[in-house]
Amino acid sequence: MAHALPQRILVAPSGFKESLDAAAVAAAIGAGVRRALPGAAVKAVPIADGGEGTAETLACATGGQLVPVTVTGPVGQQVQSHYAMLGGEAEGTAVVEMAAAAGLRLVPRDQRDPGTTTSYGVGELIAAAIDAGASKILVGCGDSGTSDGGMGALQALGARILDAKGREVKAGGNYLGRVDRLDLSGLHPALAAGTVQITMALNQHNVLTGPRGVARVFGPQKGATEEQVESMSAGFERWASILRRDALESARSTDFALAPGTGASGGLGAGLAAVGAVLLPRFEAILDSGLAGIDLDSMLRGADLVITAEGAIDFQTPKGKVPAEVARRASLHGVPVVALAGTLGRGCRDVHDIGIDAIASIMPIPMTLQEAVDDGERLLIEAAERFMRTIILGASMAAARLSPRVAW
Repeated sequence: MAHALPQRILVAPSGFKESLDAAAVAAAIGAGVRRALPGAAVKAVPIADGGEGTAETLACATGGQLVPVTVTGPVGQQVQSHYAMLGGEAEGTAVVEMAAAAGLRLVPRDQRDPGTTTSYGVGELIAAAIDAGASKILVGCGDSGTSDGGMGALQALGARILDAKGREVKAGGNYLGRVDRLDLSGLHPALAAGTVQITMALNQHNVLTGPRGVARVFGPQKGATEEQVESMSAGFERWASILRRDALESARSTDFALAPGTGASGGLGAGLAAVGAVLLPRFEAILDSGLAGIDLDSMLRGADLVITAEGAIDFQTPKGKVPAEVARRASLHGVPVVALAGTLGRGCRDVHDIGIDAIASIMPIPMTLQEAVDDGERLLIEAAERFMRTIILGASMAAARLSPRVAW
C-alpha cells in the first residue's frame, strides 16, 4: 500500500494577502503534510508573483538583502518601504515592489479613492535603487492601490506632467484628463541614457484602455464610483495618446493603450513603458529569468504531487495567478496538482480545466475574514494534514480493491 502514496511532494504556493507571505504559507503546508506523512520528502518553493513579499522572497532566494527606504505613500503620507538588492548571479539587480510603496494596504479604508492616490513612492524606490548602483530593476506589479497611469512614478523619476498652460498636473486618476504634455527633459540621467534596464513583472491580461481597461476592471475594486470609472477611462485614453507622442524616442512604438500589461498596477505599466521599461508576464520575468534562485521545472520533474495555494480560488485564478501557472507547468510533466485556498469563490470549478486536480478551502467552519487572516498558519497546517489523510485513504482503498474479497 505504501508504494501508492506520494513520497516527493513539492509545495509551491503564493502568499495570502494580509495574512501570510508565500514563504510562511509554504512552511505551514509542509508542516501539515509531515503530520500525515512523516517520511515524505517535502520541498517548499514559495512563488513570488510580483505582489506583496516579492522583494523579500527573491532576496532570500539569492542571498541578497532588503534595503529600507522612506517614501511617499499612495495618499501622500510618508511610509516605511524597501527594495531588494539581489545576490549571487543576480548581483546588480534590484527588486521594487509596487505594493511596498503604493499598495492597497497602505490606503486607509476611508481614503480608498483611486482618483487621488499616487504611485510617486514607486518612482522614489526605483530612483533609490539606481542611485545605489543597480543596473537592472525588476518592478513587481501587484496589490496596487493606485490608478494614476504611472504619473506619480514618472514625476518621482524627474519627469514633468503639464497641462495646457504649462502647469504641473497632480498625480491621480482624476487628473489624467488635464494632461497636455509629458516633459522628460529632467528624467533621471540613467534612464535617459538607457544605462539602466527596467523590467516589469505583471499580469499581461491587464490593458490600459477599452472595455477591459484598467479603469473599468479595477476602478470599482479600488473604490471608484461609476462616474469616476467613466471619467478615468476617458483620461486613460488621453494619457495613452500623450505617451505615444512624448515617450522616449526608443519607446514610441509601444501600443500604450492596448499592449499586454499596460494597465498593470493602475496603468503603471504604460507609464514606465514610456521611459523604456520592458513589460513581461510575471512568471516569465521572475521564474524564467533565474531571479527566483530556483529551477521550478526541474523540481516538478522529480515530484509525485504538487500542492499550491492562494488566498482565493475563483474565476480570476486562471488569469495569471500562481496556482494556474504552477498547474500549467506541472501538467507538462504529468504531475497531479492540488490547491488550497482561504476561500473558494465564483468560478472556482473552472480551475479543473487548467490542470488543478482538486481544491479545498482551509476554513473548516464558518468564520469571519479577519478570524481567518489572524489564524492563517494554523488553518493551513490543519488543512494540509486533512488533505494528505484523504490521499492516504484513497491509496488504501485502491490497494484494498486489488486484494481478494469474500462474498457479502
